Amino acid sequence: MEKQPAVYILASDRNGTLYVGVTSDLVKRIWQHRQHAVEGFTARYGVTRLVWYELHGDMVSAISREKQVKKWRRSWKLRLIEELNPDWTDLWGEICGFETGAPRSD
Repeated sequence: MEKQPAVYILASDRNGTLYVGVTSDLVKRIWQHRQHAVEGFTARYGVTRLVWYELHGDMVSAISREKQVKKWRRSWKLRLIEELNPDWTDLWGEICGFETGAPRSD
């Protein structure tokens, strides 16, 4: 996957702790979360499973969307995840170019 602005949601487990983030390089940023390369919330709470992401054409729109999703109720975030990823499959393989489970239906 080429560098492209993205909003993403990580989870500790199905219906576990959620983290909403934004980045200009999704693969690099998720790798950092998975390796606990940066101290913070995701390392502290074991939030490493990529369960949803959305690509954007520019960082301005990605940041705007991130702010919107962060304000949502938890139930809305769960619905967003389950619309495209009902099994809460870790999408890490998908963004790296190899599949780890069922294909994404978007």
